Amino acid sequence: MSRAGDGAVDEEADAVRVVVADDQAIVREGIVMLLGLLPGIEVVGAARDGEEAVALVAELSPDAVLMDLRMPRCDGVSATRRIREQYPGTQVVVLTTYADDDSLFPALRAGARGYLTKDAAGEEIVRAVRDVVAGRAGLSPEVQQRLLERVTETPEPPAPKLPDGLTGREGEVLSLIADGLSNTEIARRLHISAATVKTHINNLFAKAGLHDRAQAVRYAYRTGLVRPPGADAM
Repeated sequence: MSRAGDGAVDEEADAVRVVVADDQAIVREGIVMLLGLLPGIEVVGAARDGEEAVALVAELSPDAVLMDLRMPRCDGVSATRRIREQYPGTQVVVLTTYADDDSLFPALRAGARGYLTKDAAGEEIVRAVRDVVAGRAGLSPEVQQRLLERVTETPEPPAPKLPDGLTGREGEVLSLIADGLSNTEIARRLHISAATVKTHINNLFAKAGLHDRAQAVRYAYRTGLVRPPGADAM
């Protein structure tokens, strides 16, 4: 667990005290260096994972944490939830590579009030941090647009109960397998990572007792999740 800015005195009395959490050293150090060059921010600590982030918040009581999502031991969503439950005086701004729904909405539900991707400019990061500390949302324009789309989406009818305890997402993945899509194509279609697709496939194979994609296709037809080719013409 490392501490950044020990002994440093910020020239602005209202500087926001921030902890940076990212498991990649070069990224973490780059963010610390960038923020150190910008007015209104004092980086007081740097964490290599969610566990260290929670510990630094307990030790330093920062105003905000810049939180990566994909980290070992304790990921950003779990760390955000723990921080907001145990140390409500500290706000969380997610700073991540990912902006898909499976990353965005769990982070916001866990209590993050800001969400930026790592291509954000330094001034945008500072603005988001200061906004959340002031009680406002600190969201990138892309995230705001996605939230607006989510709110205005027409609610879908309740999904039918799936066999063998499959989740809705596992059912989607199975349907796309039956349509002949590769893992990469499924990831692109569902806006999730290829690793997440593989996890869903492993889970649904285990639940349904499947061993390969051919069995998965037959299972999808047999259970009615997918209509076999030519069924509509019958």
